[in-house]
Amino acid sequence: MNREKFAWSLSILLIAILAFQIPGTLAQRDDDYHFVRTLLDIHRQVTINYVDPVDQQKLQQGAIDGMLGKLDPYTVYVPPANQEQFESMLEGSFRGVGIQLEQNAKGEVEVVTPIEDSPALRAGVQAGDIITRVNNQEVSNLRLPDVMKKIKGPDNSKVEITVRHPSGAVADLTMTRQEIVVPTVKGYRRGDDNAWNYWASEDPKIGYVRITQFTSDTYKKIKGVLDQLVGQGMRGFVLDLRFNPGGQLEQAEEVVNMFVKEGVIVRTKGRNRPEQIFRANGQGTLPDFPMVVLINEHSASAAEIVSGSLMDNHRAITVGNRSFGKGSVQEVMPLGDSEGELKITVAYYYLPSGRLVHRKPDSKDWGVDPQISVPMNTPEEEALLREQSDLDVLHGPISKTTTQQTTQPATAAATQPADPQFDAALEEVTKMVGNGGKFVKLNIATRPSTEPVISPAQAPQ
Repeated sequence: MNREKFAWSLSILLIAILAFQIPGTLAQRDDDYHFVRTLLDIHRQVTINYVDPVDQQKLQQGAIDGMLGKLDPYTVYVPPANQEQFESMLEGSFRGVGIQLEQNAKGEVEVVTPIEDSPALRAGVQAGDIITRVNNQEVSNLRLPDVMKKIKGPDNSKVEITVRHPSGAVADLTMTRQEIVVPTVKGYRRGDDNAWNYWASEDPKIGYVRITQFTSDTYKKIKGVLDQLVGQGMRGFVLDLRFNPGGQLEQAEEVVNMFVKEGVIVRTKGRNRPEQIFRANGQGTLPDFPMVVLINEHSASAAEIVSGSLMDNHRAITVGNRSFGKGSVQEVMPLGDSEGELKITVAYYYLPSGRLVHRKPDSKDWGVDPQISVPMNTPEEEALLREQSDLDVLHGPISKTTTQQTTQPATAAATQPADPQFDAALEEVTKMVGNGGKFVKLNIATRPSTEPVISPAQAPQ
């Protein structure tokens, strides 16, 4: 066989081998070609023949939204204009002066609360202040988003805000913008100095922490709190994950690892993602004290991983009602220069028991089922949310030194509204303390659940 015939035969053989090895690739390219061609044909016809002029940017966004809308609520396109805001949500931080604002019934921009250890708090901004001017420009007739744009700005730049205090006094306050990390680790209630008190009971000493979201510093903050509580003789602990929409997976892993010495924390697996198993490493594990985790139908994602993993590893008792069922893993994929990002679901979370956390349309089992079921009705949940919001408010400026934890335990006297879930959790952990740490299931009469405060259309992400 001459060289030309040999080369030709070898080429045919290689093509045949490749055809058998990657049949899906060629088919996929063919499907992609037909899809794009159809889309381009439709776009051209609409652009030329539609009765009214069309906004090309809205047309593009509509096409993307229509395609992704056939998937799940968590797969979304993030255009370049929204990337900074989106990344701030993921990190739990933003750049500004640290003020939580709302537009009141009179149309005024009112301060709900300054954020802890923020430039606004240090400058003297108070809850209830009305913002009238920003950098000497009148803002009384502006919408809230427009006022927020004027207040925000690059790090280390200054902004002057004119406020009218609840007392009626007017003040010009100058502050320097910086990166603001939103606090996610909260206590049982605040002391007179605005510092969180993390004790739910004095006798026995029962600690309490509420995590509102898992952001980049959540583990560091809760570890500091728990180290101090353990050092002060804590005998039991309540972790409140109600209304927690989730957050960063690695933070959830770190929190579980703090309580569990060994074993599986969580598994992830997807169609095009190999199974990943995250295990406890036994480093920095806290003492084995009795523990209860509070969850409800608004606990999602990372909150479900923490509560479900602690339950499956027999480290904590869960109390409340079944969690939301958002057990999917999203990755953020850049789409090229100035084209935005795609946040896409690539895998699902599985608890150590093998249970799929995610609630699919035909699911019967999802999320985390508490071992002690204590449903709350809508008025009770609304009252609890109002109480939690009130606790977040800082009343007047406080110094850095007063943001440290109060060392004197508080009594369990209820300043909070009726909270049967917390009451059940405190009773259970108190019984475990008195029973050598063993689980003693309470005889609690359950009530039928009412419609949740957050509808499925407002699913946390």
